[in-house]
Amino acid sequence: MPPTVDSSSQRAVRWYPPSYDIRVETVAIPEIEHPDDAIVKIQLSGLCGSDLHVYRGTGRATEPCIMGHEFVGEVVALGMSFHSSSSGRPHLYSKLRVGDKVVSPFTVSCGECHFCRVGFTCRCVESRLFGTPATPGGQAQYVRVCRAGGTLYSLQDIPDGSSLADSSLLLLCDILPTGVFAAFQALSHAKIQPFTTGQPYPLGSSLSQVGDVSFLPFLEEDQLLTMAVIGLGPVGVCACIALLDMLVSRKSRFNVIAIDPNETRRAKMASIYAIICGNQPSGEFQVADINNGKEVVASLTNGLGCNAVLEVVGNTSALRLAYDLVRPFGCINSVGVHSDHAVPYKGVELYNKNVSLDFGRCPVRAMFPMALELLLKRQDVLGSVGGETSLVEKIVGFDDAAQIYDDFDKGKCGKVLFDPWK
Repeated sequence: MPPTVDSSSQRAVRWYPPSYDIRVETVAIPEIEHPDDAIVKIQLSGLCGSDLHVYRGTGRATEPCIMGHEFVGEVVALGMSFHSSSSGRPHLYSKLRVGDKVVSPFTVSCGECHFCRVGFTCRCVESRLFGTPATPGGQAQYVRVCRAGGTLYSLQDIPDGSSLADSSLLLLCDILPTGVFAAFQALSHAKIQPFTTGQPYPLGSSLSQVGDVSFLPFLEEDQLLTMAVIGLGPVGVCACIALLDMLVSRKSRFNVIAIDPNETRRAKMASIYAIICGNQPSGEFQVADINNGKEVVASLTNGLGCNAVLEVVGNTSALRLAYDLVRPFGCINSVGVHSDHAVPYKGVELYNKNVSLDFGRCPVRAMFPMALELLLKRQDVLGSVGGETSLVEKIVGFDDAAQIYDDFDKGKCGKVLFDPWK
């Protein structure tokens, strides 16, 4: 049982600079500070690979902070902006009630600015990242959510949401939408359209054009999509699940190569593939380490390389590998969180290969509907805890936080959730 705290205090996981210093402390329960605020009582919070940037001291934080940007919980207080007669604002300002169960994206979004209106919610003008000194995170018993009407996602808006376990719902906070985003960005790219439409570039676009009959027609081999996913942590696994689901749904012919140096991660991804796809006649899936991955790609494509590479690690070596694997006129989609290190190639290298780079944070709040659809569809791997193919390895209390951070940093464990009341 956790230590007893008074009614104005809570337990929270706090990081201290400069690095690798995690403590569980008693701190004040947050209060409403702005009319748009909500206070959420946390039921589960997650440990994410992005948390390691702060943990390792590479996230530029210089003050202690409550960690965590993934949480699901119950609304226990609302600011004055929340009332039934609210109009002209995101609908939660008129619909959200104390007692409602909610899921939060890892960033704040107002739902009202230009970027939110067009769906680029991660670049909201009010954007803040939970788990930083400026915005205390969800590895606590309570959290204050600012701009809550544009940020939170209510289970009242989720069909069949009551059938989902909290451990499954928590995947919507970051890793599943980010994986879906990586796959969606890659398959939506103009350079991929010839392989999904059977029309040579640029005829694969929706623009009405007359083709050049001087070209030979598409061969069967020209429609085979070859894609690689670099990194098989939790986000990389979600990217693979989303990518395979999209490719199979579109009846595309494909090769997907999932690359990670960690043998345990590769084995888990292979087991997940056996469940979700089995022997799909339209595609082939392989897991590989870094060196073998290069050989597999070269063999499958006769040396051409991948049409697209999803980089889900967030370091320069992964970016370099992505460039080495991608073919001319291919694209690299990077959703890994990067530090201030320079991109490991020059403009001339990108130019000479016609490589497109797509970088950045997932607009989780906008991606919720797509991610939720996949979550409901793939409960066989996204709905359990602790199994051979489960994305979530275990749920622990805060007393284990320091050890879990150390294990996760060293690759000794997978996705771990915290129950703050355990």
